[in-house]
Amino acid sequence: MTLLSSAPGGASVARKTPSAPAAPPRRKQGGVILAVPALVWYLVFMVGPLVAIFVIAALRWPGMLQPVSFAGLQNVRTVLDDPVFMDAVTNTAVQLVVALPLMIVGAYMLGYYVAQQPPGHRVLRYLLFIPGLISTPAKAMVFYAVLSPDGLFNGALDKLGMGSLTDAWLASPSTALACLIVLDVWSGIGFTAVLFAARLGSVPDEIGEAAQLDGAGHWRAMWRIHFPVIRDFVGVVTMLQFLWTLFGSAQNVLLLTQGGPGSSSTTLSFLVYQKAFIAADLGYSQTVGVFLFLVGLAGLLTIRRVFRQNY
Repeated sequence: MTLLSSAPGGASVARKTPSAPAAPPRRKQGGVILAVPALVWYLVFMVGPLVAIFVIAALRWPGMLQPVSFAGLQNVRTVLDDPVFMDAVTNTAVQLVVALPLMIVGAYMLGYYVAQQPPGHRVLRYLLFIPGLISTPAKAMVFYAVLSPDGLFNGALDKLGMGSLTDAWLASPSTALACLIVLDVWSGIGFTAVLFAARLGSVPDEIGEAAQLDGAGHWRAMWRIHFPVIRDFVGVVTMLQFLWTLFGSAQNVLLLTQGGPGSSSTTLSFLVYQKAFIAADLGYSQTVGVFLFLVGLAGLLTIRRVFRQNY
């Protein structure tokens, strides 16, 4: 602050006085307090079970009410020597490699078509969303009715004079896993397409108009113009579908094939359920669970790198 004072002879002299120090900003404590319940919930129901998986994997626990003993790495050796586990690894890898690209690419193309607002696009959005509204047991019943030996698919083949191609699709070692993959794609592609359509609808119209002026067709505009704009969103949706396919396949296997015939349709997530609740071998089950967790983590990091996510 500057003050004026009178000097001898009537002249004014400017003097500077030190200004008061600014008050330090007050920290907002309310946000931290409000976050405490969510943090406690996360620690108890997310971090707690994750730690429990690694602990149980080191135990010999033949049932919930049975005595527990320390097994160390014995469960790991047992799992790696089990041919059923290797079949589950192979089936899970095939499921992810086939279902995930088909679902994401097909859903993106459907979403792009819907985002162009063709005639009846509002009705099409509802139709695509229907599989996401149907419960998993209902979906399994529909697929069983279609693919059972006397089901609709074999009946259609007979009507078309191709009765030699009929098969017990869900009970054949060569087709059981393929049927589960078809169910995964059918149940996920419509819901994902609606998500893509909603995101593509927020892309500025000027981008598409500029592409049309440059002579770009729909195929080029879809992959060269719009896809780079929503790359981050595609990465997020791919992560979610990867996790759903990896960890959620157990319910479809349980309802349709029970992992058979033999172990031809056994996946890692179903093996966790089977060993824990049917074979009552909790140590083996959670050892597979640890492996499943590591596969999920590696898959997320790979998808993040492929789509160049910045988070």
